[in-house]
Amino acid sequence: MRKFALPVLLSAMLAATAGATEPPADLVAEARGLAKTYVTELEGALLAAIEEGGAPHAIDVCGAEAPGIATAISTKSGWAVGRTALRVRNPRNAPSPQERAVLMRFLERTAADEDLKKMEYAAVVDTGGRKYLHYMKAIPTGQICLKCHGSDVDPETMRAIRARYPADAATGFELGALRGAFTFVRPLD
Repeated sequence: MRKFALPVLLSAMLAATAGATEPPADLVAEARGLAKTYVTELEGALLAAIEEGGAPHAIDVCGAEAPGIATAISTKSGWAVGRTALRVRNPRNAPSPQERAVLMRFLERTAADEDLKKMEYAAVVDTGGRKYLHYMKAIPTGQICLKCHGSDVDPETMRAIRARYPADAATGFELGALRGAFTFVRPLD
């Protein structure tokens, strides 16, 4: 019964958040640009860390520098910026119920052969009487991600992951699979 109830609940939540209010196109475009900035800065930091100290060093980048990049973008832009996934390494990145529903929909869209690199979601949501634009951009598992999130993570990197994240659930991904999503939230009123 529980396996059936969750997809029904998630679909209902998506239908409710998809609402009648169309997301402002200019703000969706702004969120897309911020997503591109986040990806570029994070990839640059990861590549530099791997070059400097190998994959174990990249774990520190995702744990410390990625939130700093998100904070800097948030401060400059006025958007709340973050990352989430269905299988997280850092429990602070666990998805909200709405984000979980969107991620589940991303999986469905991927199964229907939609291009994960172009996959996004934007909706106006009403929370506590305030309206927000909620934008999510899918993160496909790239080659660089496999070093710490793939099925064949080297033992030294696995030790570093377990030391920092004992409850890690973010390995076993294949190239091109849905890794998670970047999230962007901005009040509209």
